[in-house]
Formats: sequence, structure tokens, C-alpha cells
Amino acid sequence: MKVSQFFDNTLLNKYNTSGPRYTSYPTALEFHESFSQSDFIQAIENSHNRDLSLYVHIPFCHTLCYYCGCNKVVTRHRGKADTYLEFLAEEIASQAPLFHEYTVKQLHWGGGTPSFLTHQQITTLVTLLKEKFNFADDLEMSIEIDPREIEMDLAEHLFSLGFNRLSLGVQDLDLKVQEAINRVQSTEFIGDFIAHAKAVGFKSINIDLIYGLPHQTLTNFHKTLVKAHEWDVDRISLFSYAHLPSRFAAQRKLRDEWLPNTQEKFALMKLAIETLCELGYDFIGMDHFAKPKDELSVAQRNGELHRNFQGYTTRGSCDLLGLGVSSISAIGDSFSQNIKELKAYYQAITDKKHAQEKGLSLSQDDIIRGDVIRELMCNLFLDKRVISDRYGINFNEYFKDDLPLLDTFIADNLVENTQDTIQVSPKARLLIRIICMSFDAYMNKHINQQRFSRVI
Repeated sequence: MKVSQFFDNTLLNKYNTSGPRYTSYPTALEFHESFSQSDFIQAIENSHNRDLSLYVHIPFCHTLCYYCGCNKVVTRHRGKADTYLEFLAEEIASQAPLFHEYTVKQLHWGGGTPSFLTHQQITTLVTLLKEKFNFADDLEMSIEIDPREIEMDLAEHLFSLGFNRLSLGVQDLDLKVQEAINRVQSTEFIGDFIAHAKAVGFKSINIDLIYGLPHQTLTNFHKTLVKAHEWDVDRISLFSYAHLPSRFAAQRKLRDEWLPNTQEKFALMKLAIETLCELGYDFIGMDHFAKPKDELSVAQRNGELHRNFQGYTTRGSCDLLGLGVSSISAIGDSFSQNIKELKAYYQAITDKKHAQEKGLSLSQDDIIRGDVIRELMCNLFLDKRVISDRYGINFNEYFKDDLPLLDTFIADNLVENTQDTIQVSPKARLLIRIICMSFDAYMNKHINQQRFSRVI
């Protein structure tokens, strides 16, 4: 892979606007409160799928990271998790019977910080899930870890319960950056924990990194990238920091003058991609890197990569059930989301035994466009004949009002649109979100609003 082809400054500056990440189509902005629990049940009954991915949201964090835009509850009181787990257990008990015909192929805990939970709390929740759902023998179990508040024996405990994948939030290893974002952590401990987890038996370890944070420089961020390689992690998720202080109050603690400007941020991204590719990682999608033998890399080479609310995955064909506050589900031809605020979540579980707040039943047009966007996002290529045959349409006729929106990209040699295919140039990989917006029927009503992060 020639990494230099991704970085045409003129083109990247021209198209560096805001756009959806397309973990779903339509995006969550289109969810509405008229989507009911009966609609959710109907979606289960109508779904042709009987493979299930479970997502469990644990909202608690010990401290507030100033960059974070996730749904979380910051507290030092672990006892609050006991209350949460009681209500979560009620939700699980009411939802699980709806999926008695399903087999769970994937389980992921996110947050917040799932490692906020004690060993006993983790055991209790895993035991409950395994009692209520049918789990596959080759289950993929993953959990997100905050390395600041754990002990070394957490690795043994998680592995004994069946977890086989770990994801550690690292973000940056430079002390000045860490102090600015209120996330000081031990580089030595992170390295020791990763090595220990591998020795225990974990086969896949991911770390999250962020570029565009306060005080980041090419020199100090390069050290972070090299250290990640020394740790021999299997995957690296590289995210662009989206500075939206009007939406996330904690970000107001980060002064504008501390942040890299547009050109400096672009240089950080370029450095990261070049460095990680030189170190032997494959560049997956927009923002993920994986070792060549990792299943994400294999799926991309085979044109079988998927994308859902958890990002790039090889299990995108599963229906997805979200459990816990703010979690999102994708069942059959529907999306739905739980209440985001903790007290309201508790009240809903008490009153209704579920916490669904809003959702969307997909129209046939939503399904077709979602398929097109997903193919382009994952594989940078679309066979129009496959879409035409799958949905009984003439692709070029169906999208006759949308295809002209590709003309500007075609003129810049970023996209090739033939009678039968759409091929995205490798140098347009970083702009794939903007290209996909050409097929987004909802985009016009959001185009002048700051609802999405910038591409770079």
C-alpha cells in the first residue's frame, strides 16, 4: 500500500467538511419517539436473522476526561453500579425471552468504563447474560478497559469468564497532553498489563488513540505510535478529536489556543497513518489499523468487511441488541435507542420493563441506500449489478438524482462511475464519508447545522 496516495493537501482541504460517520443509515438523528416497543417486537418477528450481537453499556467513570463526548456518569462510588446492575438485570430479564430463537455470536461491553465494575459485579453480569441468552461456543467477548483504575489480575478474571478481546483507552502517552485532558496514566503499567493479558491468553488487544488533542506535537505523538507498536497490539483505533464545546460542557476546559490548528491536526493524522503502515499495520476503513493476519484485515481484502454502531466488524450480519442506558439496537429493518439519562432509565425499567425511547422502522429506500453506503464505507467499491439484483431495481435509474452529486469527485479523480460499478480511489479513502453523503436522502435538512464532526 502506497500511503502517500492518501495525502493530497489540496483535495483534503477542499473536502474537509462535516459529515456522518455512518455507523448506521439513516443516522440516529432520524430516530423518533413514535417508534414503540410493539414496533421493536414486530422487527424481531420479521427479521430473517437469528444470529445476535449483544452490546452492554456501563456508564460509570471514576474521573471526567475533558475531551469525551460519550454518555457517562462520573462518580467515585462503586455502589452506584450495584443499583444500575439491578435495573439492567430487569431489562435483560424482559428482553431476553424475545430472542429465545437467537444465538449470541458476539458480546461487547462499552461505556463509560466497564472496568469500573468490581470483579464480583462483572461475574454477576456475565453469569446473568449466559443464563438468559443462548451463547455460541465460539463466542467473541470483548470489553473496554480504562488502564488507570485496574489491577493486573483483572486480565485473569476476565479471561476466566470467557472474554477473549480487550480494548484499552490510551489516547496519548505524553504527560502534558494527559494533564490537559485530565487523563494521567502510567505508560509502564499499560505495557505491563498488555503483556500480562497476552500471557493469560487474550488473542486480540486493541488500543484507542486520538489525534488533535491539546499540546500534541509530531514529536510526542510519534513516540505514542512507536510505543503502541512495541506493545505489539493487534488493532489500533485512531480517532479525530471533535471539539464541540457547545455540545459537551467538559470540552470548555480545553482552551482553543492549546489545540492544533487545521494544518497541524492534518499533519498529526498523516504522521499516524504513515507511521502505523510503515510499522506493518493494515489501514482499515477510515480510522482502524490491524495486523495483516487480523480478521478485520482479512475481511477487507476479501471485500467482506461490515460496519455497524460498534464500528468496523466482521460480525455485521448479526442483529444487534443494546442493553443499558443510551444503548442502540439494530434488529431486522429497524433501529432503536434506550433513554440516555440514568434516572429516567431507572423509571422506565420500573414502569415498562424496557427503556426504549426512540427508533426508526426502515423504509425500502432506507435499506437500499444503507446497503450502498455500507459497501462504499467498507470496501471503497460498489457493484451496481449486485444492488440491482438484490432489490429488483435499475441502479442507475433509481439513483438518477444522486449520481450527479458524484461529478465533483469524478472531476478530481477521486471516484470512477461506470455503467456497472462505482470505484473510490485510494487517495479518497479519508474522504469516504463525504462521498457517501451523495446517497444520503436526509442530508439536506442537516447540511447547515453543526450536527456532525469534521472528516479530518
